[in-house]
Amino acid sequence: MRALLSSLSSALLLILSFPPFNIEILAWVALMPLFFAIDGRRPINAFLLSYISGALLFLGTIWWLVHVTLPGMIAVVVYLAFYFGLFGAIASILLKNTENKLQSTERMVLLIGVPAAWVAAEYLRSHLLTGFGWALLGYSQYLNLPVIQIADITGPWGVSFIVVMVNFCIYQFIMSSLRSGKRRDKGRYVPVLMAGLCLFLSLYYGYFRLKNIFVGDAIRVSVIQGNISQDKKWDSSLRSYILDKYVSLTREAASEKPDLIIWPESALPGFFNEKDIYQTVTSLSKETGVPLLVGAARYDDEIGAYYNSAILLSGDGDVAAIYDKVHLVPFGEYVPFKKQLSFVEKFAPIPIGDFSKGKEFTLFKFNITRFSKSDVVIRRLVKKVKFSCLICFEDIFPEIARESVKNGALFLVNMTNDAWFLKTAAPYQHCQASVFRAVEARVNVIRAANTGVSCFIDQKGRITAKVEKAGADTFVEGHKTRDITLSRAMTLYVRYGDAFAYLSIGLILLLLFMSIRAKIKRV
Repeated sequence: MRALLSSLSSALLLILSFPPFNIEILAWVALMPLFFAIDGRRPINAFLLSYISGALLFLGTIWWLVHVTLPGMIAVVVYLAFYFGLFGAIASILLKNTENKLQSTERMVLLIGVPAAWVAAEYLRSHLLTGFGWALLGYSQYLNLPVIQIADITGPWGVSFIVVMVNFCIYQFIMSSLRSGKRRDKGRYVPVLMAGLCLFLSLYYGYFRLKNIFVGDAIRVSVIQGNISQDKKWDSSLRSYILDKYVSLTREAASEKPDLIIWPESALPGFFNEKDIYQTVTSLSKETGVPLLVGAARYDDEIGAYYNSAILLSGDGDVAAIYDKVHLVPFGEYVPFKKQLSFVEKFAPIPIGDFSKGKEFTLFKFNITRFSKSDVVIRRLVKKVKFSCLICFEDIFPEIARESVKNGALFLVNMTNDAWFLKTAAPYQHCQASVFRAVEARVNVIRAANTGVSCFIDQKGRITAKVEKAGADTFVEGHKTRDITLSRAMTLYVRYGDAFAYLSIGLILLLLFMSIRAKIKRV
């Protein structure tokens, strides 16, 4: 019972580390109770204890999925908890000798191996079966700017690694102190010194990077937040009302002379192909003379498929480019294994979409005009700006953002619609991922959300501006205009991707192999 309570305590501390609570400091000690619970236990028992802890954690962080589908939410929680259990099982194997006096080398291997096991589990759940990298441990630190700067080298995995290392260091120090009793065990200070050094170096690097000044061309961007509730979005009687609201907000934004205006995901109350909607948005873009990025559902008559799309209109009202969302949301935009799981739709309070996935990612391009003055002449300069759009939860996949920047995107747009989840922590948890995408690639990330959070995130992960009204940043309508700097930085993470995660997985496989081989030799 004590072990069960300890594992549940870890889950509660982790829940408090994430929005809406944002007590991020708790993440640095949250796993300690779990380590006490699984220490000395067989892998299967450690798996079960960790699984229960993971189930409570994900139930406490993503419970808002119930607003889309209760069976789907339960299925996701049950599935995600498996990776938490996997971490516990691996950690118990690595901890099997902690009851004996460990050499300094063994302590160091444990101090690296346990965090690597966490990274391996997080990476797997972020990629297997379409992947769901929500509420990664590192994301809990999204407001802790010095800590997250190492993401431009390691991705989010490095931040998770450091947090787990500190947790395990404190745990190991306490256990060594308890087991050594009055005997002086100098080796117990090895993990403290090593973890302290790693944390110091990451913070030193973080403060160094926060002093950087990013230079480049400046452009002005406006985001629109329409605040249309999900039950009204497809109400035909409100079609004109919704269109008029977006038109009005766009005209207000256009008066601030932006170079680009961005609408949220599926902002249009119908399909982009429909005549009245098409004429409204193209005429609006032509009227303002500003390129307009619109989120809309789109129907392809030729193949009979529906797409969740981002459509760029030029300042002349022409369709410049279209991106059809590649990574769809399971149980939101489609039902995976539809034949076997068709019953899920019966329990969904809002109909689940039947969208098709796009074929490739799009690099959007639009022109900006600038003038350079001299004593002799005024020169008119036309520059092409490139960016990519991540629709909805595509921003939780670091590799998508990384490839976009690698292909030439100077900034990223995340258009989303979190109205599905009502007034919960979902929009803020979603925003955590965008912060990391900005740091990893050192690019601005601009979020346009139907009900919020619509904001601007700079290359250091700072949220510099939001759409707000009376102190509220969700479920309010409005627009926000901000100047951003287009810097050209090629970070180590953009160059080499998830190398840190691969190294962690490789280390764990090696340690498990050595453990199995040692066990066979003893037999």
